[in-house]
Amino acid sequence: MKVPFMSLEHVQNELDGDLRNAFERVYKSSHYVVGNEVSAFEEEFAEYCGRKYAAGCNSGLDALMLPLKALGIGTGDEVIVPSNTYIATALAVSYTGAVPVFVEPDIRTYNIDPGKIEEKITEKTKALMIVHLYGQPCNMDAIIQIAEKYNIKIIEDCAQAHGAEYKGKKTGSFGYAAGFSFYPGKNLGAFGDAGAVISDDENLVNKIKALRNYGSDYKYHHIYKGYNTRLDEIQAAILRVKLPHLDHMNEYRADIAKKYFKGITNPIIQKPFVIDNVKPVWHIYAIRCNRRADLELYLKDNGIETIKHYPVPIHLQGAYRELNLKEGSLPVAEEISRTELSIPMFYGMTDEQVYYVIDKLNQFR
Repeated sequence: MKVPFMSLEHVQNELDGDLRNAFERVYKSSHYVVGNEVSAFEEEFAEYCGRKYAAGCNSGLDALMLPLKALGIGTGDEVIVPSNTYIATALAVSYTGAVPVFVEPDIRTYNIDPGKIEEKITEKTKALMIVHLYGQPCNMDAIIQIAEKYNIKIIEDCAQAHGAEYKGKKTGSFGYAAGFSFYPGKNLGAFGDAGAVISDDENLVNKIKALRNYGSDYKYHHIYKGYNTRLDEIQAAILRVKLPHLDHMNEYRADIAKKYFKGITNPIIQKPFVIDNVKPVWHIYAIRCNRRADLELYLKDNGIETIKHYPVPIHLQGAYRELNLKEGSLPVAEEISRTELSIPMFYGMTDEQVYYVIDKLNQFR
């Protein structure tokens, strides 16, 4: 049997007519950048997340960078980020001129460890950018307590956590602002790159809307040195079709995760750990194994596609050599990078595929 790591076939077949109608609607409008579709999606997505305002942009990376720029964070400042995450989180900080300061994760959840944040806070710290990695919410009570103690802003990276909940509230509704990616493979995915920032601060969102559009608040009037990072109408229209189905698709993933938790019994495979009072959305189901290379090859030989998230931690990437963080400096992130393997998880995955993956994992020796 062949089991892909992910597939968009099921959702696109299921929503085919609505998706085609959305494309046709935009095509006939002849308005392709920041129009009615974008405005409508911004309202609908903000409401879904429990925030007042949203600003669409062209990627998840820019959705993290723009709130930092709008807050005036730049050269000489520091922003705390997890050491275990995708490089976009750190790049967003670097693009402002500030320095990313890495904090180790909890080895069980892979998310930032609140107990290790305070030791990295200095007088230069201006923000705390946390990541709800793999679709599991962070321990927000502990993080909010620290942020309030030191009067620093929380920016949530929700690129993998569309619809996830912590104590009944959706991720993205805890920080001063939050950034989302709608890359096609996300739980809520567009047909290309797309992103959005959400916040309850109308002034912040209005500034971000200007920054995304060459720093312009109205045509040919530029109040900031801005960027071209606007959300396309077609992407917004596609996202509007998918958004009402997001909770259902997330529940489908949760059902797969339940089967994995119950069915995987091989003692050399470590399953994810879920903290209390959270509702993950399982963008990724990440296991760990000390014999990852052997496991990866074994699964490949049995037709099961996997991905490593992430094989080289950010601090050991050439892009961040100037930080002079050598191997061994962030051992928990490095341990996860050496042992993590993401197994198939997608909307439309069949029971036959799920149980085949479980069976092969249990047979691995």
